[in-house]
Order: sequence, then C-alpha cells, then structure tokens
Amino acid sequence: MKDGSVFKRYELKFLITEEQMREILWNIRDRMREDEHGRSTILSLYYDTPDHLLITRSMEHPVYKEKLRLRSYGVPKDDDKVYLELKKKYKKEVFKRRITILAKDAAIMKDANGNFEIKLPEGSGEDFRKNQIAKEIAYSANSYEGLAPMMLLSYERDAWFCKDDENLRITFDRNVLWRDYDLDLRVGIYGKPIIPKGQVLMEIKVPGGFPLWLTEILSKEKIYKASFSKYAHAYEAMMQQKTTRNNLKLYSNERSILNNGYDFSRAV
Repeated sequence: MKDGSVFKRYELKFLITEEQMREILWNIRDRMREDEHGRSTILSLYYDTPDHLLITRSMEHPVYKEKLRLRSYGVPKDDDKVYLELKKKYKKEVFKRRITILAKDAAIMKDANGNFEIKLPEGSGEDFRKNQIAKEIAYSANSYEGLAPMMLLSYERDAWFCKDDENLRITFDRNVLWRDYDLDLRVGIYGKPIIPKGQVLMEIKVPGGFPLWLTEILSKEKIYKASFSKYAHAYEAMMQQKTTRNNLKLYSNERSILNNGYDFSRAV
C-alpha cells in the first residue's frame, strides 16, 4: 500500500488451522507471491473514546462504522515511519485513508485545545491542514470526544498478492496479542493472545468477486467465511478481565469482613 493512499475493497476473514494455511500456500504458489513486507510483525494502535464508543458501535454491526488506528511494521524508533489509517466500512465495502507520520510525532497529535493536529514528516513540504487525507482523518478524530489510544494489537503476518492482479491480496495472521497498557508502538511486542495456538486468521482482500481458482481452493479445503475482528475480541477479553478482577476484589473484601468477625446482625 502506498503512502497517502485512498482505496476501497472487500475484506473477508477465515479462521483456519496451520495445516490449512500450508495447503493454501502450496495451492497458490504459481499465482501469488509475497508482497513488499512479506513476513512481518505488525503493530496496530487503536484509538477510541473513554467509553469505547467506536468498538462497541462496530460490534453492533451497523450499516456504517469507522476505526482510527496507527500501524507500524516492526517496532519503530522515533524517526521511523508509521501509518495513520482511517478505516470505514459501509455495508460490505471497506474504505481506507492512510498517511505517513513519524513515530515520535504520533504521541503528540493534539494541540493545546485538545484537537487532533497531525504533523507530517519534515521534507514532505505539506501542512496537514492542506493535505486532504490528513484533513479527513483529523476531522473524523475530532468528532469523538476524548479520543485517545485504547488498545494495542500485534501479530505476525504473511502477506501475498496475485501476480495477475495486485489488488487481490491474502494475509495470514498468527500470534495475535493484545494489551490495554503501554500504548505506544515504540515500547515493544507483548500482551495476551486472542487466537488459540495452532489457529490462523486469514483475510482475503479483493476489489470485487473472487477468481474461480481461489473459490475452488477454498471449497477443496472446506474453508468457510467467519466474522472476526481482532479489536473486538481484544475488547471482549479486556472487559472479561476487568469483570474477573472486580469479582476477585469483591470476594477478597467479603473474606476480610468474615475473618475480622464482623457482626452482620448489628448492621440491621
């Protein structure tokens, strides 16, 4: 994907086994090749409101939804490029807006009034207020009160594209980890898994329909579409973790009261 890109496509997801992944890679070997990033580790930092409006709204499967994220390939250093992306989905079509910024500037994307202000890399010769994609991303970000980094996801990805049509891409994601702390791409790769060991999230990204040869491969391997959002699964895991912690805290408080010999009859 080129810097400053704008595009639309369909994205379909499949949960498969590592054995199925190997079979697919064998079957597509003559038609596809690894893309520019090939096998890489991706980090995605998702922005949301304090009450997690964007992800909870997304999980309701509305006709229209959007997400804002910051992405890097590998752990970036201060002066490395990262990608700020606004991802919109209307019905089944996915639209993306993407610009390049520096990792060190991603942590200070708000002005004195709390509004998003995107700093483009030195040498680009552009002010973000004159860059159409940057303006669109900033406008969307400023429409959500309190928008801030909320979830960091990392995963290992194998990416392939079709030799005859570079718009057809297949990616395989493994070792998907999440965390809701240390929300900075530069910190490193760690967290808790959201996909069971031995499973792979495959995504097929196409501008239109599947070619016949790809449909035949999926049918042969008995691979069927699944509804899966990494951020949504991470959010559910985070909420479950908070519930468990609250229950343990409540249980600990109750045990403390009992151990101290509190007379409940006197509280009536």
